[in-house]
Amino acid sequence: MSGPAQRREQFPSGSVLLTVDEMYRADAAAMVAGVSGETLMENAGRVIADAVAARWNARPVTILCGPGNNGGDGFVVARLLSQAGWTVRVALLGDREKLKGDARHHADRWRGAVESLSTDVLDGAELVVDAIFGAGLARPLSGIAAEVVAAVAARGLACVAVDVPSGLHGDTGAVLGAAAPADLTVTFFRRKPGHLLFPGRELCGELIVADIGIPESVIDDIAPAQAANGPELWLERFPWPRFDQHKYSRGHALVVGGDAMTGAARLAAAAARRAGAGVVTVLSPPGSLMIYRTSQVGTLVARLDDTDALADKLADPRSHAVLLGPGNGATPETRDNVLTALAAAKPAVLDADALTVFGDNPADLFGAMRGPCLMTPHEGEFARLFPTLSGAGKLERARQAAQLSGAVVLLKGPDTVIAAPDGRAVVNGNAPPSLATAGSGDVLSGIAVALIAQGMAAFEAGCCAVWLHGETATAHGPGLIAEDLPDMLPSVLATLRDRAT
Repeated sequence: MSGPAQRREQFPSGSVLLTVDEMYRADAAAMVAGVSGETLMENAGRVIADAVAARWNARPVTILCGPGNNGGDGFVVARLLSQAGWTVRVALLGDREKLKGDARHHADRWRGAVESLSTDVLDGAELVVDAIFGAGLARPLSGIAAEVVAAVAARGLACVAVDVPSGLHGDTGAVLGAAAPADLTVTFFRRKPGHLLFPGRELCGELIVADIGIPESVIDDIAPAQAANGPELWLERFPWPRFDQHKYSRGHALVVGGDAMTGAARLAAAAARRAGAGVVTVLSPPGSLMIYRTSQVGTLVARLDDTDALADKLADPRSHAVLLGPGNGATPETRDNVLTALAAAKPAVLDADALTVFGDNPADLFGAMRGPCLMTPHEGEFARLFPTLSGAGKLERARQAAQLSGAVVLLKGPDTVIAAPDGRAVVNGNAPPSLATAGSGDVLSGIAVALIAQGMAAFEAGCCAVWLHGETATAHGPGLIAEDLPDMLPSVLATLRDRAT
């Protein structure tokens, strides 16, 4: 159940992601501060032209301009590249005479021809600058705009997108009708969620965030509630070992094991130990005790007969956090264990079967929340727990789920989103595709429970765990299997420690 509204902390300025509306506010604040719209547009066009010239030699380029400010940026790019000796062709969606404001001003500064937007303007082009629509597009591309974008993609033309590829929603990363993949996307002041959320992350190609003269101070007034994940968000709170600690004060993590799929809990336990928990105990059903006891020498194993035994373990003041779900089975026993753990009000991480067993009655799960809780669903589990949230973008779905459940929600995927009940949300961007391997999610939940057992808050622990998960997979490279991840953690943590000092 959701608690009272909490005062949320602001993210570091450099990490924030601006929604489309927040970017409009940033532009408006810059103009109030004395930076004219004409100057912002000139600066935007200049950084795009410079980025193009830095990556390609002069060649025939077609600039596709839309009827708004993105089109105005395109006219600036056309003028500057033409002055630099490029062969430039400009095409406009709509009537040049109907352009307004800053876009009209910069269109008037372009002395060359302006053609009507059509697929013909792509003939002979070796590079395209897509300045038709920006991140604020609210409806699917249609008509000639959709045809041209589709033709850019079909012909495999090198493409530079202004702000976002036309057709990409800046808040959700979703494609509205059509979008051509860009080799390079140049955006301004701060990234938007759609730059990190799939499929936007893949369609944007290389991303440049350019300074166009918007004062940094406007971030304080906007106070964005979403950010890109990275150590700057949580490194100051990372629980590095101290000389005054012993193994239990470093954090004791309990991992509830299952009978049939014992590998899941064993992977989680190994990850929890590598992530710094001083003690990790697997709570095993009687029939699997020998498997757990002989698999990892440094992991403690205790018999778990029933929920009373679990309640006793959780009542021990030396137990600091519990993980339930990996390999537990979608059984009544798993459901009872989850409710027992939540009633103890100890910090809990719920994954896999611990979520699946509440698919028919999620309100029972949400109503049982008593202490800090991190839920780590994949999309299928999320859909079962939050069936009414299926229509929104991933960032908004995770945020609403956290507010509805009262838990921190870590919605997994190549663009994992971590959302807190207070409205904060973070998008992770360092996960390689090699993480799509059996058991990797168990490792993630093990890292998270270890960090929580060591005193990190659930939201920061979720963000940190996801980032470490991605970094270890990247550090390993091709051929990754889940068993590799815990053993890669020490080198990643060593690099992180160097960054902290």
